[in-house]
Amino acid sequence: MAINTILVSQPKPEGKKSPYFDLAEKYGLKIDFRSFIHVEGIDAQEFRSQKIDLADHTAIILTSKTAVDHYFRIAEEMRFEVPDSMKYFCISEAVAYYLQKYVAYRKRKIFFGKQTIVDLVDVLKKHKKENFLLPCTDRLRDRIPTTLEANDLRFSKAVLYRTVASDLSDLEDVYYDMLVFYSPGGIESLLKNFPKFKQNKTVIAAFGPTTANAIVKNKLRLDLHAPQPNAPSMTGAIENFVKEQSKGKK
Repeated sequence: MAINTILVSQPKPEGKKSPYFDLAEKYGLKIDFRSFIHVEGIDAQEFRSQKIDLADHTAIILTSKTAVDHYFRIAEEMRFEVPDSMKYFCISEAVAYYLQKYVAYRKRKIFFGKQTIVDLVDVLKKHKKENFLLPCTDRLRDRIPTTLEANDLRFSKAVLYRTVASDLSDLEDVYYDMLVFYSPGGIESLLKNFPKFKQNKTVIAAFGPTTANAIVKNKLRLDLHAPQPNAPSMTGAIENFVKEQSKGKK
């Protein structure tokens, strides 16, 4: 079948430049964006039930901008004044710079990696005496705590926010030729909102192995999977798929 309409289960890219915008223009596609999941912070009472004392920690491992926001939010709700001596270990330079929203950047001890927890390990190991706090979601990937444990780092996992399904009821009677997912949470949201969902001819695309596994696990048909050797990006894989469909049409 020809692909004319695509729904991407993520927020619309900011700015005017995006591979998705280029794809839409090049092939005359209608591409819409919608977050299937969103983040909700836990309150101070629920945080207390984890029996974690913010004051016991001398350093923080920050894996996302969301983690930054919720750490400082819960600190304020707990009336905990973050000391100037606190050390910040960020998964990327972008997350490190985001700290400027809350602290005087140049006056703090801030370290960052390239993009993954593995990149950050060498820096963390140089500060083994620290007691680390790991602010995270309720769906934290096992790789992060496993990596910290493997390197004998003392840390507390603090769940400060959770990923929940967004309300998609307004999409009930809207049909798309292709649905694009980037996380298992997106699949869960689809089925929570539409428990009677029938895939039929709808093409389902997934980025990453965990997302692909979630599609198969929920007995849906996985039509397109990225990254691929000839298409490391989701948009590249979609473009290849659209071109193949066009050939078949001819």
